[in-house]
Parts: sequence; C-alpha cells; structure tokens
Amino acid sequence: MSGTTFSRSLDVSQGFNFTKTEQASVGFITKLKLGDVELNADQASIKDPEQPGQNIGSKVVGVLSHYLWETRTTDSMYLSMQVSEANKNELSAKLLSDWTNMEVVFSYVIYEYDPKAKKYFKSNWSEPELKGILEKNGRSLNLTVGNEPSTEVQSPENFTLQVGIKPQPEEQTVHLATAAAKNVSKLWGITNE
Repeated sequence: MSGTTFSRSLDVSQGFNFTKTEQASVGFITKLKLGDVELNADQASIKDPEQPGQNIGSKVVGVLSHYLWETRTTDSMYLSMQVSEANKNELSAKLLSDWTNMEVVFSYVIYEYDPKAKKYFKSNWSEPELKGILEKNGRSLNLTVGNEPSTEVQSPENFTLQVGIKPQPEEQTVHLATAAAKNVSKLWGITNE
C-alpha cells in the first residue's frame, strides 16, 4: 500500500442524520486540540453506523466532509469538517491572536459500507489519539474556519473547519480497512533518535 492515497469524500448529511437505508461513507472527529485551543465535543446525538440504535460512545467535535492522507509515514493529513458555532467562535478568536503552540492532538473515525457483509465498518481510524503539528503554507497556518454557516445541514448550525496536520516526530499507528475484517495498520511519523 505504500504510495497509495486514502482520500474520502464523506456525507455530512448522513453523518448528522444517520439512516440505515443510506450507505454513504461518514466520518467524525472525536477529539481536536489545536495548539492551546481544545474544541468541545459538543455534538451529542450522532449515531454509531456500526450500531445505529446507539450514539457514538464519546460526543463528536466535528462531522467530516473530506479526508486525505497519502499514507506515507511523513505525509500530512488533511481534514475538512463541520463544527458547532461555539467551536467556530473559539477558533476564530484564537486565529486573530498570536499562534505559537503548533501541536495538534486529534482522534477520528471513518465508516464505510461493505455491501457484501451488508454492514458498516471502520475504514480509517486513530486509536489511541494522534499527535501532529499544524502544517504551514508559506508563513500562514493551513487552518481555516468558515464565517458563514454551511448549507448542507441547516440544524444544528455548523461551520466548515479545514486543517492540514503533519506528524510529530514519533511513530504512531493509523488503522485502515478495505472491507469488514480486512484491516491494515500503517505508521504515521518517524521517531528522532
């Protein structure tokens, strides 16, 4: 799988309003700390695709709309998600001030539907949480948050957050799967001696 890109467009509407009759891929950020700002896991009634009668165990920080990782050890991950107005305001205020702490701590999970097994499975997830560094484009952070509410899902009001994250210099594990019970683990980050 080296050099293979894991890129997914995820269904925000299905993420917020899960129904068993749809089989669109969905993803969630369950923890996101950007520098000194830890975003609240304030989206509480998000359904677990593997157990649709139940909510995801922990609350959700954001519903993913896109994920991209080229799967090499030192490649950045690019996440686009919908977050609450409270999280948008917190991050917008911080972006207007000095940003010195570049560390990121995050957890996420992506679910896809396996038509052969007729069930959802985790296709990409981090366990335990991953540690990264905010990516920069030139002198500016690869981090943006929208000012206008997203129109894909009207309620709860949500805003687009996009971020690029490089790995910390330590070996971490990212779990991938191509179908139910077809799991692979890959390293993210290289330890400095």
